[in-house]
Amino acid sequence: MHKKAHLPEKTCPVCNRPFAWRKKWAKDWDSVRYCSERCRRSKGLAV
Repeated sequence: MHKKAHLPEKTCPVCNRPFAWRKKWAKDWDSVRYCSERCRRSKGLAV
């Protein structure tokens, strides 16, 4: 049985891809908006 199948997901507003919860985001999952550093840096370029 895979435990990671039930992790919460969000959709990145820049690349529109779903991304799953990661341990490094455990303290501030509610404020995580972007899937990667690359998407966070290019947030102003999103259409």
